[in-house]
Amino acid sequence: MKHGKITTSMAHFCKDTCPVCTKGREKGEGVLFNMIKLEENLCPACRSYKKVYGKKAHEKLK
Repeated sequence: MKHGKITTSMAHFCKDTCPVCTKGREKGEGVLFNMIKLEENLCPACRSYKKVYGKKAHEKLK
């Protein structure tokens, strides 16, 4: 499935740049990890991450 430029760029931001998401996924536990789980339905970058990569924002890509 092809996604738009904005959706793709927001997903890349969530994956590579967002300080909350990158640190939370890296550790896999703690305050930032729980924050991602709470906000992933509200944050447009987290929603884009789910659309593009097929995983929720708190889940690591392998």
